[in-house]
Amino acid sequence: MAQQDLFIKNMVCERCIRAVRSELEKQGYQVHQIELGKVTVEHSLVDLPAIAAALEEQGFELLTDRNARLVNQLKTLIIELVQSGRITQLRTTLSDYLAQQIGMDYAHLSHLFSTSEHITIEKFWILQRVEKAKELLSYGELTINEIAHCLGYSSVAYLTNQFKQITGLTPAAYRNRNTADRNPLDWI
Repeated sequence: MAQQDLFIKNMVCERCIRAVRSELEKQGYQVHQIELGKVTVEHSLVDLPAIAAALEEQGFELLTDRNARLVNQLKTLIIELVQSGRITQLRTTLSDYLAQQIGMDYAHLSHLFSTSEHITIEKFWILQRVEKAKELLSYGELTINEIAHCLGYSSVAYLTNQFKQITGLTPAAYRNRNTADRNPLDWI
């Protein structure tokens, strides 16, 4: 039986993976492998329009354009890096990491991302880290210093500066507000 890779936009968490798997299996496809943004199905005939329609009803988008797939892959790599807590294990720059993971020149990837998303990769990286900081602050389990370290900031001041630029609040003020004004990751 043939395998086909499907690239899917807006898969940002484990719940998304379960929803996509469920939808594809409901349509009779055997899911061989699934990860954020990519599914490999085994099936003799893949009906892309039907899959696209079913996924769209769930808030996902089937990506058929190569450039859209690359941008989605960049987003997925950044989201996985932030959500996994592996930022502190990164032994290179973000640009080198992304270029290495995708196997393309960073300048090309950066231009493609900016053209498609109307923000830079760096801005997307900052937004993801601030959203994760908001999540960690709302749990109240870590100090701001621990959060800064966990998210790869060199200092609390650096986290505070970026956090305040994005939210208008310091991390401490945000924690004290104790509100859940976080954005869904697929909105960023």
